Amino acid sequence: MPEITLLDRSHDRAGFDCGVPELNAFLKATARQHAQKGISRTFVLTDGTPAILGFFTLTLCELYSEQLPPPHARKYPFHGLPAVRLARLAVSRKEQKKGYGELLLAEAVHRTALIAEQAGVTGLFVDAKDDAARQFYERYGFRAIPGHFLQLFLPIETVRAAN
Repeated sequence: MPEITLLDRSHDRAGFDCGVPELNAFLKATARQHAQKGISRTFVLTDGTPAILGFFTLTLCELYSEQLPPPHARKYPFHGLPAVRLARLAVSRKEQKKGYGELLLAEAVHRTALIAEQAGVTGLFVDAKDDAARQFYERYGFRAIPGHFLQLFLPIETVRAAN
């Protein structure tokens, strides 16, 4: 049974390959450093072994109401607004097309809801790597940011409804 846990030393980062060099490099060389410095948290999907089937990284960010899709922009003041950023999401090449991307995204949304209960956020943001990734996120309710085709936003109302 797959489980999602916080990345630690016991996980086999060196053996992970999602096919995207930048994502592989982040997991192998940067993810733990960022966690130690309080920059972000990376969560890994495993099957009970040290092998990593997939991962996602969450961090906090600030945005302004004009960066939101119009229906949402009207709800917020003009000063900086708190949000969660899904900084990275990847599935091992060997494990793709098994629904693990959706499982990781669902966990990221769930953790965003938990953060919102404690600190308050406007939603979950993601920078899609390409058009296929954009379409993946849009299937789950993310909306494109005006003028930024690959930047997407999941409103906090949708995050809450998913939990």
